[in-house]
Amino acid sequence: MSTKSCLRSIIFTLVLSTSLTNHSFAADKTAPVTVPNGFADLVAPLLPAVVNISTTTQIRTRNDMGQSPAENPFGKGSPLEDFFKEFMDRMQPEGPRNVTSLGSGFIIDPEGYIVTNNHVVADADQITVILNDNTELKATLVGRDRKTDVALLKVKTDKKLPSVQWGNSEKLRTGDWIIAIGNPFGLGGTVTAGIVSHLARDIGEKSRSGDFVEGYIQTDASINLGNSGGPMFDMNGAVVGLNTSIYSPTGASVGIGFAIPSEIARKVVDQIRQYGRTKRGWIGVHIQPVTEDIAEGLGLKDLKGALVGNVVKDGPAAKAKLQSGDVILKVGDAEVKDVRSLPRLVADIAVGTQAPLTVWRKGKIITVPIQVGEYEEAEETGVIPSPDGGKELTKGVEIHGMTLQPLTEEVRQRFDLAKDVQGVLVVDVAAKGSAAEKGIRPGDIIMEISQEEVKTPQNVVDSLKKAEKDNRKSALLLINRDGESRYVSIKLTPDNEKH
Repeated sequence: MSTKSCLRSIIFTLVLSTSLTNHSFAADKTAPVTVPNGFADLVAPLLPAVVNISTTTQIRTRNDMGQSPAENPFGKGSPLEDFFKEFMDRMQPEGPRNVTSLGSGFIIDPEGYIVTNNHVVADADQITVILNDNTELKATLVGRDRKTDVALLKVKTDKKLPSVQWGNSEKLRTGDWIIAIGNPFGLGGTVTAGIVSHLARDIGEKSRSGDFVEGYIQTDASINLGNSGGPMFDMNGAVVGLNTSIYSPTGASVGIGFAIPSEIARKVVDQIRQYGRTKRGWIGVHIQPVTEDIAEGLGLKDLKGALVGNVVKDGPAAKAKLQSGDVILKVGDAEVKDVRSLPRLVADIAVGTQAPLTVWRKGKIITVPIQVGEYEEAEETGVIPSPDGGKELTKGVEIHGMTLQPLTEEVRQRFDLAKDVQGVLVVDVAAKGSAAEKGIRPGDIIMEISQEEVKTPQNVVDSLKKAEKDNRKSALLLINRDGESRYVSIKLTPDNEKH
């Protein structure tokens, strides 16, 4: 080899070596590879806090519900009559039958509070929690929220149970390692691992939740039927998600699963523990996205914010003089990134709080102060339609032997009630209870309790429970019956109360 060729080779080697060294240094500095050797040490203390949930629902048959059996198509006396009867008996067995389903959950408090999905326990007549050591405990439903698909259970225990802590889902990044633990296909205590595939994923029609889950955590960790309600953990062993659904053409995992972010689930659980239900902020507007055409027409530079399409009559926004065509850009200091983010930002504000809205109106930015109302109260009173199709209102709220419903327009028409009549309707009265003892009847309208107005069934529940907490033996109710008002005092006996 010539001297020139040798020198050229040495220079090329030095340049290549320097280039690789610099590249390696840059990669190490910006994106160090942290592939775990295993998850055993992380999983060991978490497994005991993850539970299996078994629910039993009683299904009534046609005969059970008073429906007549199918007519014999062959006619009476036909040789096939006995065959048809035997076939129908098999298809429609006498009496109710029980259907069992499985899911997952996790203990968040050593006293026995357990988080799961609402759809895991929906319509269940009996809920059984199975601990990691196979101990079976009967569970009661503390409360649930259909809009985020979150439910909270409670089991009675004479010992402290192992529990896990909430983490911060807002610190997650796409590509972070996560693990899921649950009860897929009834195979309890199953651990799967993967990464965060995407954040703030909109899953649209595949979602069991409403507007209050702004976006889901997507993962490639194996999640299957039965994993619903189980926890998603970060590498610190904190719960960053509530596994809730999968995307699959077959029903089995294909590497696309979704979890409700912990920052949403935790707030719902905290409210259920405190109130027995959720109490979300609400401002009373119907909103729509800001598209390119709309932004151009309104003179907006960015496709951000939520366009007010309509203002609910007598709602907080109407009282604050918000207008159709306004674009809400900020709630307090929080930016409204798009139409999906506004409901959650408002929902997180305490009811009754005065909050400033930054609004784009006719080419100018203005600030509109607004007093935040309560979403659930507006839903109960019929100001906004219930996404559950009115199921909860039809069922009614039961307390002290009374079944209560709000005075919706439908109820007013059914009972021919004037618009100026305010209060809560009694739709049923148990034969044995303090309400029946004092002569309260279906059709009565409760207007006041202890001289305080009540407008929703929850107002009645809160007032009566407050009176019990204050150790009062009775409560004074002002009722309207056939247009006449009268006071009725009912005994406050917790044993009479139905849950």
